[in-house]
Amino acid sequence: MTQLPELFLICLRVGLFTFGGGLAIVPLIQQNLVGAGFMTARESVDMIAISQMTPGPFAINAATFAGTKLAGIPGAVVATLGMVLPSVLIALLVAKFFFSAHKSPGVQSTLSGIRPVVLALIAGAGLTVAQEAFLPTGGAFDLPAVCLAVLVFSLLRFTKANPVWLLTGCGLLGALFLR
Repeated sequence: MTQLPELFLICLRVGLFTFGGGLAIVPLIQQNLVGAGFMTARESVDMIAISQMTPGPFAINAATFAGTKLAGIPGAVVATLGMVLPSVLIALLVAKFFFSAHKSPGVQSTLSGIRPVVLALIAGAGLTVAQEAFLPTGGAFDLPAVCLAVLVFSLLRFTKANPVWLLTGCGLLGALFLR
């Protein structure tokens, strides 16, 4: 329970400095939670997977998962509150002023500067997840996982495959055949 204030501050910081939506939090939450020793790199990848497959906003799911792992229900509440509080306050401020100024050159320039950073954060998170999924710590290259990822990517990119069915099917395949 003594870790709750630190968990709140980590989630508050992640919530405050994350721009671009759900997956943009991955590098920050991994760096902070893994760096603080609250979870391993493998647990952070599991957190990402579980947060992606459960309904609701990714960032909130990730904070709730991390908080629950660390300190049960109180940890979930503290982490979720820390993650949500900055967004709620910033959204209220932005909503108040954005619509009157959204076409101004300054606002447009700011948004143009933020977009590449968000892309870089998401790409970095993707590489971290890929490394952990395809080259588990101390393990060999996981060819079945790579093949499954390529197949799912292809189905999502080139067909109208339903992501829910793909997720369900891959979960079943993983449970039956992988590891």
